[in-house]
Amino acid sequence: MSKRIKKIIRNLSNIPGWKTKRKLLIIESDDWGSVRMPNLGVLKDLKAKGLDLESGDSFRYNNNDTLAGTKDFEMLFEVLNKHKDINGNSAIITAVSVVANPDFEKIKANDFREYYFETFDKTLDRYGYPEAFNCWKEGIDKKLFIPQFHAREHLNVPFWMRALQNNDSHARTAFEYGMWGFNNIHKYGCYYQSAFDLEFFEDLKAQAETITSGLHLFEKLFGYKATFFVPPNGPFNNSLEELAFKGGIKFISASKIQEEPFGEGKTKKRFHYIGQKNRFKQIYLTRNCIFEPGSKQRTDWVDACLSDIEIAFNWNKPAVISSHRVNYIGQLNPLNRETSLKSLDELLRKVKSKWPEVEFISSHELGELVNIR
Repeated sequence: MSKRIKKIIRNLSNIPGWKTKRKLLIIESDDWGSVRMPNLGVLKDLKAKGLDLESGDSFRYNNNDTLAGTKDFEMLFEVLNKHKDINGNSAIITAVSVVANPDFEKIKANDFREYYFETFDKTLDRYGYPEAFNCWKEGIDKKLFIPQFHAREHLNVPFWMRALQNNDSHARTAFEYGMWGFNNIHKYGCYYQSAFDLEFFEDLKAQAETITSGLHLFEKLFGYKATFFVPPNGPFNNSLEELAFKGGIKFISASKIQEEPFGEGKTKKRFHYIGQKNRFKQIYLTRNCIFEPGSKQRTDWVDACLSDIEIAFNWNKPAVISSHRVNYIGQLNPLNRETSLKSLDELLRKVKSKWPEVEFISSHELGELVNIR
């Protein structure tokens, strides 16, 4: 597809939905709290054992992404705090977060018959990062880093457990190293990372439980209810929206063209736009900008994102940026963090120069503005 056609599509996709004359900029960053690659030794061993860790965009995740440590937070907060908007507010990350990870020891001790999880603060302790949770609290207090709900785990629990119970060799091998984020092959196209994809329709019951318990854990960990929900990787059966609503979710992020799964490879396309409401009056918020400087898919992410922002503002839309955690993690590869933060600093500086009236807000704040239209 040519650049011209891509630009036309980006313009057209910004036409429907809620509008505002204000220059609102929101940064949504997925995957906080989740395990991805425990360490470089695990990466080396699993590659040697033949697991696919590098095809497609998974290369940068498996080579760079892991739990955030204090240094990651300190450097990210320094950049965010450096840039103030017209109201004197710092740039802010909406940290789309999970609240738990598998308890590998308990699962194995029970011979894979039952699933167990640990809250992500316990995972931080196990990784040797007990002080990192204080950084989450600091980010919330300083309004630099506001957690919202991604899922209980970044993991399709019933699908993964069946693979383990069936002695799938790759799933078992990765399990022994405390991870699951490789490119698994499945006839229905399911991935372990896609928490709400459906191998079978009957899995909805288990997924419903993860939403209810996940939202409860979120409130317990952070002291407030999550109101914004981003299903991991996109797949999500919309019947689960009711439980999310009952758990306090008022705003849902969805792809503009959502593939709703029904199990055994069956899907249905759903079309979304910012400000659209479902039957529970939950409001859909859609992303229209991409900033993934750790990815090699574009050579100049700053200019590409500025173009996305300009198109959004030209159509009187907020600029909602997708920028995953992996960009800002340096535990495995410090250069990854350094390069991405340099690009983020440049992006925010250029945004303020081009649109001095810009306002930095969180996804929840955007949802509240849309709700009072």
